[in-house]
Amino acid sequence: MKSIPKLIRRFVGILLLSCIALFGLNLVILGLITASQTPSRHPWITAQEMADSLQIGENGYCLPENELIQLQSAGAWAIFIDNVNHQVVWQTDNLPVQIPRQYTLSDIASLTRGYIDGYPTFTGEKETGLMVLGYPKDSFWKNMQPSWDYQAIAELPKNMILIALLNLLVILLIYLIANTKLLHSVKPIVVGIQALPTGEAIHIRETGVFSELAANINRTSEILQSQNYRLHKKETARANWIAGVSHDIRTPLSTVVIYGSQLAADMTLSETNRQKAAAVVKQGERMGKLINDLNLASKLEYNMQPIHKQPKNAIAVVRQVVVETINSDFDKRYFLEWATDEYLTFCSINVDENLLKRAVMNLIQNSINHNEMGCTIYVAVQKNDDDCVILVEDDGIGASDRQIEQMEKAPHYMLCDTNTEEQRHGLGLLIVKQIVAAHEGRLVITHSVYGGFAAKIFLPLYGEK
Repeated sequence: MKSIPKLIRRFVGILLLSCIALFGLNLVILGLITASQTPSRHPWITAQEMADSLQIGENGYCLPENELIQLQSAGAWAIFIDNVNHQVVWQTDNLPVQIPRQYTLSDIASLTRGYIDGYPTFTGEKETGLMVLGYPKDSFWKNMQPSWDYQAIAELPKNMILIALLNLLVILLIYLIANTKLLHSVKPIVVGIQALPTGEAIHIRETGVFSELAANINRTSEILQSQNYRLHKKETARANWIAGVSHDIRTPLSTVVIYGSQLAADMTLSETNRQKAAAVVKQGERMGKLINDLNLASKLEYNMQPIHKQPKNAIAVVRQVVVETINSDFDKRYFLEWATDEYLTFCSINVDENLLKRAVMNLIQNSINHNEMGCTIYVAVQKNDDDCVILVEDDGIGASDRQIEQMEKAPHYMLCDTNTEEQRHGLGLLIVKQIVAAHEGRLVITHSVYGGFAAKIFLPLYGEK
């Protein structure tokens, strides 16, 4: 359920970012619009510049030609009021007829703040009088009483921030209220999706905006439940069949081995017949081992093999396997060498001792089975910071990179695979993989430093970290 708070945080974050981005975009657009609609020069500045440019000559006041052209392009007119008698002593040619030529002090005060007969006016000062510019009636809007409280202006930034925060809070509350029902509908959907991989039975109420999705999840859960039931039933039947066949084969196979042994020891038979009988015994014993391997692999696959883990010294367990192998009827074509560093005497792991011995024995037997001309098999135990490493390698014919890759990706022995000839390392290696997996370790297949085949078992250290 960690995804629901994350989803809410993402929605809220997107909302806040959207509000901030929208507010900034509005400011930019407002600035662009204002800039496009504002004259190139402020009319107050223009009025003052006109006053400064007004010159007096022999024929009275005059304004430079370029200034007159600027006024004409803006549709404005201008007058100059003398300080002494308050009369208009200069004017532009386009002065409207309704504009007075004589002004009182109150008239001047009024036009300075606002309008003359509806024309917005702007003034510029000169020593001898007052320059007045008049613009078209619909060009400017002027505030007739431009007075502001100083305290209000000083607190304006703070008040704007508070208002913006209040707006954001209101928007956030509206958003959360509007989406509460949606998030409430999402929660069971998320729970159902998370439960699908566990194989649990799921039923979500098929209501709300996600009713169709809930129905699909329910149907998917039903299909998975049905498949899991059929698969479990099939695996149980398969495991029982393997156990039953293994049990049924052992009795006649024991008879074959016993009678074969008697014939191989019967001196009344010819040497050739005794050799044939010995071959029958050898193959019968091999078949018995294969049956045991098949049975063990089946139990490991379906978690039917009890695993009794105990803290053990890996060096002692592996060395015991080596000693028992050497003391058995070991083929003289093969040499078994203990290659563990003599300074390493203890490596603690938590394992089922019998299963670990079986895994090491299978790796030794694997080297024997695939080197008919003989080889030297090196067994060693190493230790790194996190793992105890058990190595079984040889100097035999080895395997190619492609063969090693195939062994790493080999399908389970219970699966149907037409490339059975490619699985030349057989059931023994697969059992090793299962035993290692049951101990939360890993098996690495690679080339040996001695030129042959190498297998490395990595098991977690126990109580030494």
